[in-house]
Amino acid sequence: MGMHVLRVAAMAASLWLAQGLATPAQAQIQASREEILFYTQQWTGERFPDGRPKVSDAILARLLALNTEQVWEILRQEGYANQFEGGFQMVHADRPFVGRALTVQYLPSRPDMAGAIGAQAKKEGRVGNPNSWPIDMLQVGDVYVADGNGKVIDGTLMGDNLGNTIYARSRTGVVFDGGARDIEGLAAITGFNAYVRGFDPSFIKDLQMARINAPVRIGRATVLPGDLVLARREGVIFVPAVIAEKVVLRAEYVALRDAFSHDMLRQGRFSAGAIDQRWTPEINAAFLKWVDEHPEAMKMSRADLTRVMREIEIDH
Repeated sequence: MGMHVLRVAAMAASLWLAQGLATPAQAQIQASREEILFYTQQWTGERFPDGRPKVSDAILARLLALNTEQVWEILRQEGYANQFEGGFQMVHADRPFVGRALTVQYLPSRPDMAGAIGAQAKKEGRVGNPNSWPIDMLQVGDVYVADGNGKVIDGTLMGDNLGNTIYARSRTGVVFDGGARDIEGLAAITGFNAYVRGFDPSFIKDLQMARINAPVRIGRATVLPGDLVLARREGVIFVPAVIAEKVVLRAEYVALRDAFSHDMLRQGRFSAGAIDQRWTPEINAAFLKWVDEHPEAMKMSRADLTRVMREIEIDH
């Protein structure tokens, strides 16, 4: 009798577990912390409460000092071949910025989906138009990164009112694979910049905000929440948080080598052929001597420089 009771209890527990696993998670507009952790599971550092990786402000500042080619080169070496997208129109072409991605996915609208999202938004206490919901979540240092399907006419994800709110919350800018309106008003926001596919006076229409902080596609780039965003004249490069520090260190090393190489070529001390191939011990010695003589060119510590040079030697 006792054994029979145990078997019945075990069967009931198994059935309860199976039903629990089959039950979908509570729907929500923002990706859950568990979902963000799944996509960014290699990151072991600090996180925001929503789960996004929180790369340090110091790394952000150092990334801003680097150019697109230096960062792109390191990303390619690390196997990240789909992290750059160009072809944007900018409010200010001469005003680069960096930040941490808060991603947003837009889809062509359909009534049943819009109704479900609207009902869920009420449950979550969201107010205003859907394109304003991500703005309410922005923190200082965030960049609103939106996949707007490349739509410009009737795809304007912000005007100058939302632009002012975005800058007040983030102190950075936006990257939209979509449109924007009120360019003159946006240009008047001191410190703000926007990278968009185009500007148009129309309002957003037939475009539905679907997910916040999910993986998104920006042209040929895949972007995860918490990626670092480097927006410069050439376009936008998205640096995965998990390798952000390594990318910055190695890109700083590339920049240092470039500064040394340009100086040596101007002086005629080494030929372009010698500089462009693997350096000889003589060039390496000249490089380290040059670094000592130009401390203003160093963005990393001497210990980091030694470590990076050793790692690169091992890689070769």
